Amino acid sequence: MAQSVCVIVSAVDRERLEAIVADRNQRQKYVERARIVLASADRGPAQRIAQGIGLSRPTVWRWQQRFAEAGVEGLLRDKTRKPGKAPIAADKAAQLVALTCTEPPHQATHWTGRAMAKAMGLSVGSVQRIWRAHKLQPHRLRTFKRSRDPRFKAKLTDIVGLYLNPPAHAVVLSLDEKSQIQALDRTQPGLPIKPGRCQTMTHDYKRHGTTTLFAALSVLDGTVIGRCMQRHRHLEFIRFLNAVEREVPAEKPVHAVLDNYATHKHPKVLAWLSRHPRWTFHFTPTSASWLNAVENFFSKMTRQRIRRGVFRSIADLQAAIKAYLAEHNASPKPFVWTKSAKAIPAKLDRCPVPDV
Repeated sequence: MAQSVCVIVSAVDRERLEAIVADRNQRQKYVERARIVLASADRGPAQRIAQGIGLSRPTVWRWQQRFAEAGVEGLLRDKTRKPGKAPIAADKAAQLVALTCTEPPHQATHWTGRAMAKAMGLSVGSVQRIWRAHKLQPHRLRTFKRSRDPRFKAKLTDIVGLYLNPPAHAVVLSLDEKSQIQALDRTQPGLPIKPGRCQTMTHDYKRHGTTTLFAALSVLDGTVIGRCMQRHRHLEFIRFLNAVEREVPAEKPVHAVLDNYATHKHPKVLAWLSRHPRWTFHFTPTSASWLNAVENFFSKMTRQRIRRGVFRSIADLQAAIKAYLAEHNASPKPFVWTKSAKAIPAKLDRCPVPDV
């Protein structure tokens, strides 16, 4: 296209254009168009006009042509555009939502955006917008298991009562073991994180053995007593109980929350319990490990220290765990339980127990 266009402006049109430019209440886009035409009437090149007004050359050419075709009135209105795609009908969106809640065809386990778009004749973006509007996430999966313990409510009330209203002058501990913690070493060094690139780590690894962490979380102050041992039999559990017994003040009764692992109910463990009358065991219901507060500590330690760690021996792994425990105990936070014993069964009633 030519760098300069001959635009003929009559005296009447020039007067109207100058009035538009001088009007402080006029819309800015109309003022820019009028300035383009006035500058073009003075035979200025498109490049200089565009630079003077702060626009691009195609914009200058567009409004020069519009003025030549429709005059000043053409500058004061925008051309109509073709309408966009019609919005998706409500019944079609409802059909998509209902289909999402069914099993997909063939051997797939869940719907994907592309599979749903192909089945409904829509774009992937439309499918994703409808899913977001209805809070549907077929790609996500949450695991659960409802306890079938016949004494579920009694045990629940007992343990939640310890968390919410612990006995006066008593120590409430949550005990468990995290077994089979692997000392994994990577076959090649990874690369650290930097702008534009995430941290890298090889997919393969070398195994250097496992260890078991016995831990006791104090619900009142959040401190953790931990010991790493090679196995997790009743012998190691009794050794851990003796370690906790030495660290807990002698004059205080101890209430310990444990799961139903066979080691915790071994005859020798029960014999140890009878020799230490200040100790009381509170067993969680079966399939209800979420009631054991120390599981939260295990999860946090796995995410922050174990999962991405590089350990060249069991000693390295145990040293890392001990260092993490020391750092945690330097600034502990009390464990806070928020749900009451009445609110939990009401929520679980929405998940009926299937017949087996």
